Amino acid sequence: MTPSKDISRLIEIMAALRAPVCGCPWDVEQTFSTIAPYTIEEAYEVADAIQRGDFDDLREELGDLLLQVVYHARMAEEQGEFAFPDVVEAITTKMIRRHPHVFGDDHARSAGMAKGMWEKIKSQEKAEKRAARIARGQDPEDNGKGYLDSVPLPLPALTRALKLQEKAARVGFDWGAAAPILDKIEEEIGELRQALAAGKSDAIRDEFGDTLFALVNLGRHLGVDSEASLAGTNDKFRNRFHYIERSLDEKGKSLEDATLEEMEELWQQAKGKV
Repeated sequence: MTPSKDISRLIEIMAALRAPVCGCPWDVEQTFSTIAPYTIEEAYEVADAIQRGDFDDLREELGDLLLQVVYHARMAEEQGEFAFPDVVEAITTKMIRRHPHVFGDDHARSAGMAKGMWEKIKSQEKAEKRAARIARGQDPEDNGKGYLDSVPLPLPALTRALKLQEKAARVGFDWGAAAPILDKIEEEIGELRQALAAGKSDAIRDEFGDTLFALVNLGRHLGVDSEASLAGTNDKFRNRFHYIERSLDEKGKSLEDATLEEMEELWQQAKGKV
């Protein structure tokens, strides 16, 4: 089998890898659940390539992410649920439907029609999906009845907190300004101190989570994305710690040999350099 720019070749490769007798033993054993973490990981690697501005890596990582789509579609096809062409049809249908101001008639294409159209159509789609679940005999009470249930569970916690807050804000459940959120953060820190004093691990975890949630909310009101902000701090910490490591190495010392005082002094130096 030879490489190709045609998507059909990738679909053929995945089918061969999943073949029960002559396929790859590892690929044959996989399920939706075991592959899902790799799907998330590949999405992060795409984002990393974008952040680094490395287009060679981006091309490769996008291919890895596309493979994940083909992988899940193949497993679904094996179960008689759907195949890759159905995935393509579903997304093209959705994009055409959600952009009547681009693909619709002259009235739909007027400038005023675009405003609010995306959310309106999403709401219609959600209602239709719920009606379909009812028609299939599924209990609607267990299938996304809540307003916030459309926010995906597998999102990173900080991102999911932001999405939950953004969606709640659309119906008016929100702080009017950033200042009261600072008071809320101080309140949560006070409750965290109380939990620490009581030595209750469950309460400590809960209060710590409440504090993080409030910080994400503050970031949202300040126009700061929590994931991006923390990613920047992570890089800054890594670079400064690497400065400590290099400085110690120049002195013939290792991290394990250095005292906390030595590392703190180098940390302060690093703050002025990186």
